[in-house]
Amino acid sequence: MGLYRSMRAVTGASGDGPVDWTAVAEAAKASTEPGDLDLSAAQREGYASDVRDARARVREVAGVEFDVPETVEIQNRHHWIDANIDTFGRVMAPLEEQVGLMPGLARVANTGSMSLALAFLGNNVLGQYDPLLLADTDDHALYFVHPNIGKVAGMLNVEEPRFRRWIAFHEVTHAAEFGAAPWLADELESDLETAIAALTDGRLDRDALASLDTTMTAVEGYAELLMDEAFDGEYADLRRKLDERRSGRGPVAKLVRRLLGLGMKRRQYERGKEFFEAVAAERGVEAAGAVWDRPENLPTDAELDDPKQWLARVQ
Repeated sequence: MGLYRSMRAVTGASGDGPVDWTAVAEAAKASTEPGDLDLSAAQREGYASDVRDARARVREVAGVEFDVPETVEIQNRHHWIDANIDTFGRVMAPLEEQVGLMPGLARVANTGSMSLALAFLGNNVLGQYDPLLLADTDDHALYFVHPNIGKVAGMLNVEEPRFRRWIAFHEVTHAAEFGAAPWLADELESDLETAIAALTDGRLDRDALASLDTTMTAVEGYAELLMDEAFDGEYADLRRKLDERRSGRGPVAKLVRRLLGLGMKRRQYERGKEFFEAVAAERGVEAAGAVWDRPENLPTDAELDDPKQWLARVQ
């Protein structure tokens, strides 16, 4: 019945734009089990304690003052899909006029592809720091998808509280970055808007896309560095098991990950981590935090492969 409801929502897509977001939400949720969100008091306190401890440890290690978002939610998969429908809609809003010569068919195809993407992500995302880009608010948000955390912890044969804590530390490092660099969200929004504006004109702005990739490489790499320094326990087995799980996925899952750019995200983790590890080895973890002092301190693409060049320019 779930697949039938999903297909019915997609084929019934309507409206004037290239995507029927109401149908996307209905289709994505119809093909996704929401998951159990019946948490015990100990589990709820565990999430809260993990976030508090991560904030304290990351502040200590990074030498920066920041706070976690006011919105910290423990979600099921349907909650996560609903939260991210708004983000996807905001990002694609400038493309609303780009329906094409056959608007009905294009709308069904676009609605189907977006629902597939959100359903796949909803089944796999563990935690998310959401800077709410392009929103009319300065608020940020932090989400934990509890059913996915429990599922993956079981698949990896690790204790759920330990795995949950590791995820919390990673997401809080992103809060540290955006807290240390109030300009970071504006920088990402500017490049995103430039890239989308080019698409509405039928162009591909490679400079804006390259700038987005470089900035996100710095964001993910610095987060990895802080994770390594701040997490109060062993984690090598967690990272290894997660990498093995990714590489062991079936061909369909691998194709979807490729289409969603998740391979690029992994490359951002690895390349950024190598850069910041080299900087920290040379000058210390706090010195690496200079990247967030001002937009001009972001590494260039060339500097990501030559950390000494960045150090010579910035420090």
